[in-house]
Amino acid sequence: MSLFKARDWWSTILGDKEEFDQGCLCLANVDNSGNGQDKIIVGSFMGYLRIFSPHPAKTGDGAQAEDLLLEVDLRDPVLQVEVGKFVSGTEMLHLAVLHSRKLCVYSVSGTLGNVEHGNQCQMKLMYEHNLQRTACNMTYGSFGGVKGRDLICIQSMDGMLMVFEQESYAFGRFLPGFLLPGPLAYSSRTDSFLTVSSCQQVESYKYQVLAFATDADKRQETEQQKLGSGKRLVDNGQIRFMKKLDWSPSCFLPYCSVSEGTINTLIGNHNNMLHIYQDVTLKWATQLPHIPVAVRVGCLHDLKGVIVTLSDDGHLQCSYLGTDPSLFQAPNVQSRELNYDELDVEMKELQKIIKDVNKSQGVWPMTEREDDLNVSVVVSPNFDSVSQATDVEVGTDLVPSVTVKVTLQNRVILQKAKLSVYVQPPLELTCDQFTFEFMTPDLTRTVSFSVYLKRSYTPSELEGNAVVSYSRPTDRNPDGIPRVIQCKFRLPLKLICLPGQPSKTASHKITIDTNKSPVSLLSLFPGFASQSDDDQVNVMGFHFLGGARITVLASKTSQRYRIQSEQFEDLWLITNELILRLQEYFEKQGVKDFACSFSGSIPLQEYFELIDHHFELRINGEKLEELLSERAVQFRAIQRRLLARFKDKTPAPLQHLDTLLDGTYKQVIALADAVEENQGNLFQSFTRLKSATHLVILLIALWQKLSADQVAILEAAFLPLQEDTQELGWEETVDAAISHLLKTCLSKSSKEQALNLNSQLNIPKDTSQLKKHITLLCDRLSKGGRLCLSTDAAAPQTMVMPGGCTTIPESDLEERSVEQDSTELFTNHRHLTAETPRPEVSPLQGVSE
Repeated sequence: MSLFKARDWWSTILGDKEEFDQGCLCLANVDNSGNGQDKIIVGSFMGYLRIFSPHPAKTGDGAQAEDLLLEVDLRDPVLQVEVGKFVSGTEMLHLAVLHSRKLCVYSVSGTLGNVEHGNQCQMKLMYEHNLQRTACNMTYGSFGGVKGRDLICIQSMDGMLMVFEQESYAFGRFLPGFLLPGPLAYSSRTDSFLTVSSCQQVESYKYQVLAFATDADKRQETEQQKLGSGKRLVDNGQIRFMKKLDWSPSCFLPYCSVSEGTINTLIGNHNNMLHIYQDVTLKWATQLPHIPVAVRVGCLHDLKGVIVTLSDDGHLQCSYLGTDPSLFQAPNVQSRELNYDELDVEMKELQKIIKDVNKSQGVWPMTEREDDLNVSVVVSPNFDSVSQATDVEVGTDLVPSVTVKVTLQNRVILQKAKLSVYVQPPLELTCDQFTFEFMTPDLTRTVSFSVYLKRSYTPSELEGNAVVSYSRPTDRNPDGIPRVIQCKFRLPLKLICLPGQPSKTASHKITIDTNKSPVSLLSLFPGFASQSDDDQVNVMGFHFLGGARITVLASKTSQRYRIQSEQFEDLWLITNELILRLQEYFEKQGVKDFACSFSGSIPLQEYFELIDHHFELRINGEKLEELLSERAVQFRAIQRRLLARFKDKTPAPLQHLDTLLDGTYKQVIALADAVEENQGNLFQSFTRLKSATHLVILLIALWQKLSADQVAILEAAFLPLQEDTQELGWEETVDAAISHLLKTCLSKSSKEQALNLNSQLNIPKDTSQLKKHITLLCDRLSKGGRLCLSTDAAAPQTMVMPGGCTTIPESDLEERSVEQDSTELFTNHRHLTAETPRPEVSPLQGVSE
C-alpha cells in the first residue's frame, strides 16, 4: 500500500446507477475557448453526455452547479467520446460520440454567463453516420498523412474496420482470423492501426495497405473472416521493455515523458491504486478512493498535469500527486510469550470437534434418504372408466388410459419438494410436475395422473420413473441440502396392446430357451387370449395400438418359446414381457434356479438396417437445414432490395423481384415443413432404434449369461442418450463408448490399451466404423471377453472358450478377417433359431407351422 494518497482537487458522482467504461472519458478544449483550458467530457451507457469545467474554490471541494457546462440525454448508450478535427473546411475541434449503431459529430460552443449560474455550453449536430454493423470502439488521427483534419476508424463487433473521412464513408475492411474485438489505436509515426487479437498477439495494419485492398462490402459473407481485404503487415518490431505486474490492472494511459527517450505510463489497478512508471521504473504509487476504469491527464484551471479518473459506477475525480501522509496509525499489538504445548493441546481439541461435527452432521447427513422421504407408486390394474387421452394420433377409435397414484410421506421437515414423472414417448402424461411443502414431519401427500399412448408407434419401454427433488434443512445449513429420490414403476402391457390373431409366418423370429417345462401362455398373459380352445394354449397373438402384430409360440416339450413379427424392433417388448412373466411365475412356484438362454445367432444385420435408417434421417436433416438457411438468406436479400426500391424517390421497375420473393417464400415454407417432418421421423426412428438396442442387449446377455453389472455396462454403452440431436447423436456417442470398451476391458494386448480415443464427438461420414466395432464387441464376448469397470479392466483377456477359437484382432486388417470368419456366428438370415443339433425333429414340437 502506498504511503501517500492522491490529493483530491475536485470530485463528483455522476447520475444514479449509471455505468461507465474506458471509452467514456475524454479531456480536450472541446469548446475551442481562447484560454486553451481542457474540459472533461463524460458519456455513460445510459445515454447521458456531460461536460465539466471544474473551478474549485479550494482544494478538495466537490462539484458546484456552475462546474457542469452541459448535460444532455442522447437516448443511446455512449460507447466512446473523442475530440478532434472531424468537420471539413475548418480546423476547429469537434466532439465525436460513438453509439452502438451510430457515429455522431457535434459542435460545442460556450456561452458566457451573466448571473451566478456561470458559463454554459450548447451542442449542435454537424453530421452523423448510421452504422450497418454493431460498433465496439474507435480511434482517430491523420490517416495517410493528411493535414489539418482527422479521420475516424471504427471497429465493429464482428471484426470490420470502418474508415470515415469526416462527412463521408471511405471503406471497410475485415481483420483476418478475428474472434473477439480488442483495443484499437492509431500510430501516426508508422501510419498504421494497432490492435491485440484473441490470440494475445499485437498486430499492426498499414493504412495504405488497407485502403487499396478489396472493399469488404463487395465480398461474399462466407469470405468475411478471411484476409482477402489486403496484405497483412509482417511486423518486424521487437519488444522494447516488459514489466510483469503483481496485480490486475484496470486502466492504462501512456503519455510523453519530460526525459527524452522514455515513456511515462499511468496504470490503475483493482486495489484502488495508481502507479506511475517511467519505462519499467516505478516512480510513484498513490491510493485512490475508487477503482478507476479510465484515466486521463490534462490542464484544468491553469493547473497542469491534473489526473482525471473515472470508476465504473460514476465516481469522477481530479487529483494530483502530493506528499501528505495518511493520519491512520496502526494500534500497538500486545506481544506475549507463546506456549507451544498449550497450542498443541488446543489444536487437538479443535481437530476432535471438527471430526465429530463431520461425523454427526457434515455436508451430507448420515441418515438414509429413505428415512427423509418415502415414495411409493401404484399403477391401477384397470383402465380409467373415462379415457383421459386427448389429441391422440392413434388409428384406433378409443385409446385407453390408466391411472397412476404416487404417495409421498416425510419423516422430517423438507423444503422445495418437487415431483417429476417421466415415461417413454410416445406415452403421454396428463400432468408430469407437482410441488409440495412438508412444513411438519409425518405428512402424507398423494397425487394421481393418467398415462396413455399419444402417437401411432410403440414405445421403447413400459417403465416409468417418479423423481422427487427436495432440500433437507440442517442446523448448519438452514437453506437445506439438496437431495433426489426416485421410484420406478411399470405400466401394464394392455395399455398399448390388444389381443390379436396369431400368425404362422413372419419375417423376423427369435427363440428363447429355458430350463423348465413350458408354461401355458394363457397363464402368463391372462386377458390376451382371443380363443379358449385348449389346442391353442401354446399360441397367442398381440396387436399393438400402433399397428404391429406379434405372435408368441410355446413348445409343449422342448422348453422353448418363439416370438415372431414383421418388424424386428417390435419383438422387444413382448420378448421382455415374456421373460419377466416367466420369472414371476416360477418365483411364485418357489423355483429359484429358473434361467433363460439364447443359443441362436445375434441378429446384427437387422439391427444394422435400423442404424442405417436412423443415420440417413440425421444426414437428411442436416441437408434440409442447410437448404433452409440458404433460402432464408436469399429471402432476406430480396427483401432488402425491394425495400431499397420502395424507398427510392424515383420509381424504378421491380424487375420481377416480387415474383422471386414469393417463390422464395414458398420454398422457405416447404423446407420448414420438410425439416419438421424429418424431425418427427427421426424421433420415431430413434424410438425404434432404442427398442432394437434393448433387444440386442437382452439377447447378448442371454447368449453369454452376463451378470447384472455387465448388462448395466452394455446398456450404458448402447443407450447413453434419452434423445439425440444434430449436435450430439446416437451413432458417434455409442461408437466412442464401444471403442472405449474394446480398448480397455475387452482389449487383447497393451498395444490396444495405448491407443488414444478422439475427445471430440462429431457426426461420422457413415456407419461402417460403428457396425465394425459392434461386430468386434460381440466377437470378443464370444471368445471369453468380459465387461468390467474395475482397475483390472485393462488387463488383457486370456480366457479361451472350449472348442478353440481364433485370436482377437489387433489391427484393422485383422478385423476384416474376423468379420469374414464371423459370418456363421452373426448370420444375416431372417429366421433366427438355434443352430445347435437337437434330438427333436422340430425346434418347436407340437407347434403347427
